[in-house]
Parts: sequence; structure tokens; C-alpha cells
Amino acid sequence: MKHPQNIQLIAALQPDMMGFIFYPKSPRYAEPLDMAVLESLPRNIKKIGVFVNEDLERILTFVFKYKLDGVQLHGIENKDICQKLKEAGLIVLKAFPIAEVSNFQVTAIYEGVCDYFLFDTKTEAYGGSGVKFNWAMLDEYTGETPFLLSGGIAADDAEAILKINHPKFVGVDLNSKFELEPGLKNVEMLNVFLKELRY
Repeated sequence: MKHPQNIQLIAALQPDMMGFIFYPKSPRYAEPLDMAVLESLPRNIKKIGVFVNEDLERILTFVFKYKLDGVQLHGIENKDICQKLKEAGLIVLKAFPIAEVSNFQVTAIYEGVCDYFLFDTKTEAYGGSGVKFNWAMLDEYTGETPFLLSGGIAADDAEAILKINHPKFVGVDLNSKFELEPGLKNVEMLNVFLKELRY
């Protein structure tokens, strides 16, 4: 999210979290954001800053500037930085690229220092590929940390998502397949999709 009116329209759909990308190489780079719009968001919508291999001080600068509730880490950030961000009172999501079952093994290192894991499709870039991985592999995840599913989720995936019965599966990360252009969400498409998931 980065466009003021789009942020307000999506907020009306009551997502649990709203992501703002602070990775300069991303076409969805959100800086600078409209402070008045962010401050108008309902408190129950958690503002999440998305970072890739950023140093702790710079992450906290954005957290303070925009009063973020949490961070989503999409690079090769280590356990220590997750721990420090969690100790700072932030919601911590750590993304893991998934291409095969063995990719779940690395999550064990991060148990206890992240609130959520995010399982995304493994690509050369950092997220935003619009491509799915094989969701059947989720059954092989045996960790204790709840996870969100990402990677190419589209408007016709609601039925398949509702069939996922993993005890640690708590939500989805919706991005490129619901965009009119990078950073600009299709409000009506999201509205229809969220209603399918919720009812």
C-alpha cells in the first residue's frame, strides 16, 4: 500500500494488517507515506513495514516515523534482529521462500523470536513474484509459530484456501494478483475475495 485514497478504501474492508514496503528496489516502495492517512487508520488494523536486509537502526527509524505496529522481514535477517524487534514491542513476521519441503527446516532457528512466519514462493527476487508454490507441502511444516500463506494468491483461490486445515495456518498475504498496478490495490476484487474467505 502507498496511495492515500487506496489505503483508506482498503482500510474500509477491515484487513487485520496492512503492509507498507520500505525496500527501495521494489516498485511498491511506499516512502513517503501520508501521515494523516496513516493516523486515521483504525487501531485494529496493524500497520506493518516490509523490509529486506535492512539494518536495525533504519528499521526502527521507519517504525518510529510512521508509528508502525510491526515488521515483515523478507531477506536473510538473522534470529538476533528478530529478537531485538520483538523486544521493541513490535509484531514480527519473517518470510521464508519455499520451493521444497526442506525449506521449512530453517524456520526452527526462528522459533520464539517471531510472531508469525510467512511462506512465500522461492524466486530470484524478494517476494512479489505472483507465483504459487505447492501448497500441499504445508503439511510438512511442524513448527510452533503460526504462519501466513503468500505467493501468487488470486481471486479464484478462496475455495482452496478454505480447505487448508493446518493447525498453524492463520491467514493470507494478498498482493500482486489484487493490484491494478504495483502498490495500487483493486478494492472491489479484494472486497469480493475477503467476503468469500470470511463467510
